[in-house]
Amino acid sequence: MTDDTKKPFNLNMHTARLLMREPFFAALSRRIDKIPSTAIPTAGVRVNPDSAQFELMYNPEFMEQLSDKHLQGILMHEFYHLIFEHVTARKPADGLKRIDNIAMDLAINCHIMDSLPGDADPGPIINGEAMKACIPGEGPFKDLPPYKSYEWYLEELKKMQKENKDQDGDGDGSGDGFGGMDSLDDHDGFGEVDGTTQEIANERMKDAIKKAAQEAEKSRNWGSISHNMRQDIMERISSKIDWRKVLRYFVKTSQRADKRSTPRRLNKRYPRMHPGKRVRRHAKIAISIDQSGSVDDAMLTAFFSELNKLAEIAEFTVIPFDTEVAEDKVYVWKKGQNKKTERVLTGGTDFSSPTRYVNERNFDGHIILTDLMAPKPIPSKCQRMWMSTTQYASRPYFSTSERIIAIDA
Repeated sequence: MTDDTKKPFNLNMHTARLLMREPFFAALSRRIDKIPSTAIPTAGVRVNPDSAQFELMYNPEFMEQLSDKHLQGILMHEFYHLIFEHVTARKPADGLKRIDNIAMDLAINCHIMDSLPGDADPGPIINGEAMKACIPGEGPFKDLPPYKSYEWYLEELKKMQKENKDQDGDGDGSGDGFGGMDSLDDHDGFGEVDGTTQEIANERMKDAIKKAAQEAEKSRNWGSISHNMRQDIMERISSKIDWRKVLRYFVKTSQRADKRSTPRRLNKRYPRMHPGKRVRRHAKIAISIDQSGSVDDAMLTAFFSELNKLAEIAEFTVIPFDTEVAEDKVYVWKKGQNKKTERVLTGGTDFSSPTRYVNERNFDGHIILTDLMAPKPIPSKCQRMWMSTTQYASRPYFSTSERIIAIDA
């Protein structure tokens, strides 16, 4: 007896094969959660409001209808939304949502037009019509050139809408000059989360893009990504790091989410997935300060000045150490406090000592201010970051995959 039951479409099983020749997108795909859902008509990326992680949501029935080429095109289309930070962009003004969606797609699709359903190679029949993407140079967009920015396309679409809009139309029908075309994917999750969640999600995505770019550079293979787009991506990830932004990001990603049920906070787009949750975040951060003399007053002043701005979302505990922790000198730092950290120890340096102290307590994150001139410590149970001067941050005594940031006081 054979089992003729059809297995549900699983996107994870297809992505590795489809992106074999696209090392950059393959590396980025591994860092994105993929969630099947019939609540979405096609596919779309969004930020999970609870975890501040990007997710690719897809309708298995829709994806199953696509050819391998078009499925690959849809995946790359979604990843470009992440690269261009469309997901966390502000919401468009009333009446502009549709052309805003089309403008974003036009800015993306000119880079992957050979992989998308278009005039020469339409997609499956959906609602009685062959599926086609919004592509510069095709259909109602035949007079628009490729490789322009989202902002440029948006202004041109506004002109087209104004010129072609029916007297009784509202911009949503065929009389707007777009021939009934709309975005191929789902953008309803764009701009839906609060500012803190957006900031955390964007920083995480920048890290993911940077790691994917490093893999592509190492293999010397960027796949179909053009030279100009490659330069654009590298510029996005190689800009000078602001240690203050990194500190804020570290604190925010250390926060624990306190979820409380509330009927007034229903998720309108995905009510079955995240119903009635109010998320409040707070963190307990350990600040270990090396007593060897390398952490000077200017560095501490700049650092604690920045903590003032973060005091409402975290509690900071200051931990002096050398080869051991000065437990009688540990204190909880208060907002506005300008306490000068006196040198209370005079020994060498052992990073395992403060790490052990933090591991034995309920901390969410650990920051160590030091010259990095000591052996590698034991692993940390919470996320750990190192902060030093530019002189020492560029050449630590030990190798680590943990973040090392220079404070330019």
